[in-house]
Amino acid sequence: MNGVKLHYKLAGGGEPAIIPLHGLASSTFSWREVMAPLAELGTVVAYDRPSSGLTERPLPGDWTGDSPYGPDAQVDQLVGLMDLLGLRQAILVGNSVGGTVAVQAALRHPDRVTALVLVDAAIYTTGGAPSWAGPLLRTPQLKRIGPLIARSIGTQGARVLDLAWHDPARITPEIRAGYRRPLQAENWDRGLWELTVAGRAQKLHARLKELRQPTLVITGDDDRIVPTTDSIRLAGELPDAELVVIPACGHVPQEECPELFLAAVMQFISRYR
Repeated sequence: MNGVKLHYKLAGGGEPAIIPLHGLASSTFSWREVMAPLAELGTVVAYDRPSSGLTERPLPGDWTGDSPYGPDAQVDQLVGLMDLLGLRQAILVGNSVGGTVAVQAALRHPDRVTALVLVDAAIYTTGGAPSWAGPLLRTPQLKRIGPLIARSIGTQGARVLDLAWHDPARITPEIRAGYRRPLQAENWDRGLWELTVAGRAQKLHARLKELRQPTLVITGDDDRIVPTTDSIRLAGELPDAELVVIPACGHVPQEECPELFLAAVMQFISRYR
């Protein structure tokens, strides 16, 4: 899609269209507990964003122009997938940096986004490299060792996963295996490095007042990755938003607290059926 072969999963049918957008170092696997129930409401399309899951990881020389890992390219891929599937509009459900993609898409293509569900969304800290670091990241020296750096980051996934849950004791061996599986994909480390190089600070918080889509903001009350206070602030700064704080839950409520997550999201989405 827009130069990248996207892996996606499709469930349900009819309107509304619902597109979940996963966070960093995650994949469609993140939506395993909630995809089927959401499909009772409409068409659900979950896909692996660049550098994640089973989506293709192109390398420098495979593309011309801007990197397919950059924030603008990721919005183009989202809209391109909607066009391919004949989806005129969609409700975007963005977790963590997936929320960043959702907000940017709503700003660039407001006519294509019916509503937003922002789940522990990384809006105030988007993880992009500072502008001064861009030339450094693209030096020949870092191009050679960058994948090694990315590999070391990727192999720390178990620690990050523990941090993402309020109660890591509930993370089963099957869940850990599901997160490790993308690390077997070809060029996973080089793709993660290209994502790092292409990233940039987007300062979306300065544009929140431009959003006109109804928005549901969801957060766990023990988010140690995107602080819960950030989501509370986000709900207060959006023009048309409501807030749900899930108790005893961390950064990925769709995984750790799926029942409470679904109760809030399905009630919100049902308004658009």
